[in-house]
Amino acid sequence: MLDYLDGLAQATTLDRVWAHHCEAMAGYGFDRLIYGYTRFGKPGGLGAVEDAVFLSNHDPEYFNRFIGERMFLQAPILRWARENIGACSWGALWKNPERLSESERRVVAFNRAMNVNAGYSISFGGPGPRSFGLISMAARAGLDQDDADRIWSENGRTIQAMNNMAHLKILSLPHTTMRGRLTARQREVLEWIGDGKSNQDIAVILGVALPTVEKHLRLAREKLGVATTAQAVLKAAFLNQIYLGAPNFTES
Repeated sequence: MLDYLDGLAQATTLDRVWAHHCEAMAGYGFDRLIYGYTRFGKPGGLGAVEDAVFLSNHDPEYFNRFIGERMFLQAPILRWARENIGACSWGALWKNPERLSESERRVVAFNRAMNVNAGYSISFGGPGPRSFGLISMAARAGLDQDDADRIWSENGRTIQAMNNMAHLKILSLPHTTMRGRLTARQREVLEWIGDGKSNQDIAVILGVALPTVEKHLRLAREKLGVATTAQAVLKAAFLNQIYLGAPNFTES
């Protein structure tokens, strides 16, 4: 546990945190993980999927269908997670198909067809009503839900604590959503806006023409999916994409 926490503390990129966490969970028998988080939920819903952060070490075919085709929105565990915080055995939901909707049963059938047969999920509490986070951990091939439940009975408290720490670490690092990441210049102009500079001030500071500054701001708004520059600064700050050091962020 101390080695895990030390590695987590020293990780400076999202990729490194995720690799470190996946390796640790595989050691407990959960070798395929999907993590999702958003700070841009809406009342009664999760908000735009494009604003969520997703991390996974599943096979791309599974991820592209489950996340890319929005199947996860009908998953029984998502319904549970929107009403609860903490850990949930998949067996608690899957073993009573009569309690599932038709769309939820289809999701369960898809998972089983993809050899995702057993596991646990953890719903994370957020700093506000718009925040929502969930990690689902599939037990390795050959283990059934009874096996996963035995693992959890012996190690569940430790596993849950490790996932909560990983979640907090992820929140501290720059996030990339489906919308992509800001360029260095887009981040720079948003930072100057956040510091109270006008567009003309920024043009002078950067030694560029005013239309160039306006272009960077327009592209930043489009990439972030917002209407105003103030919204862009707020959203970029939530995603930790501005006011950050170079070691924590690499250009795509």
